[in-house]
Amino acid sequence: MWVSTFCTVASATATCKAVDAYTVGDIVGVGCMIDSCRQCDPCQRGEEQFCVEEFTSTYGSPDRTTGEITLGGYATDIVVDSAFVLPISHPPDKLAGVAPLLCAGVTAWSALREWRIGPGRHFGVIGLGGVGHVAVKLAKALGARVTVFTSSPAKRAAAFALDADAVVITSDTEAMARCVPDLDMILDTVSAPHDLEPFLRVLAIDGTLVMVGLPSEPALSISVYDLIFSRRRLAGSHIGSIAETRAMLAFCALHGVVADVELVGLTEVTAAFDRMEKGDVKYRFVIDVGVEAVNPGRGFERG
Repeated sequence: MWVSTFCTVASATATCKAVDAYTVGDIVGVGCMIDSCRQCDPCQRGEEQFCVEEFTSTYGSPDRTTGEITLGGYATDIVVDSAFVLPISHPPDKLAGVAPLLCAGVTAWSALREWRIGPGRHFGVIGLGGVGHVAVKLAKALGARVTVFTSSPAKRAAAFALDADAVVITSDTEAMARCVPDLDMILDTVSAPHDLEPFLRVLAIDGTLVMVGLPSEPALSISVYDLIFSRRRLAGSHIGSIAETRAMLAFCALHGVVADVELVGLTEVTAAFDRMEKGDVKYRFVIDVGVEAVNPGRGFERG
């Protein structure tokens, strides 16, 4: 079992009689959600991530059936409604890199598809962390030109290693000023407080700055002038729906896209957490729980 805190890739250990899409032994994934109300307008539209009653998170939410608090990747086993189980078709030696796709990957994918990133489009990403590095891989696989914006000169080589077309060091004001305003979309993955104004200015006409990071403080005020006179947009995006996650996984399997991860064992979790708080990870830690931790008496429930 490979887990990335909120997400899990494992072999199915049991299914109930009503489940016919999966059988014991199938390699499957569980992403950020294990349930939703199924009744509200977003759920009926297949956008469970916007459930009016809030979706049941894989980690830290009360289960809608049992009331128990979900434990995500820290659980030894998990019972999931089959509607929220995801088929995995990557080869076995790539499964550790699939786990972060179920969160970071679909976060990037949902925004890339909503803003129609593909051939002939110029995509930018702010930050080269867990979401950012997967966004680069996905955008390149979709055929877009990619520019990475990072505050760390040390990440320049890493960005080019991911096949980025250009790298801009955001602390270099002259480099930012030289940017041609031709980006169709910029995905902002940074959760530290930062100024949005320089990035709005490098958007093309009709370009969109999409926020997926969650800064602890409000963003600095932005110039409405920069929005109005190039018809630019400031938007937000969330994780993706189950349908989007399925599509993302199929696309990634076809194009060989996985997250770059460091695999750790259960005894290394504390040290990995300390490193994560210091930003010392490239780019996601994944825990190898091991098959001995799986209880074979549990699996998928409720059809």
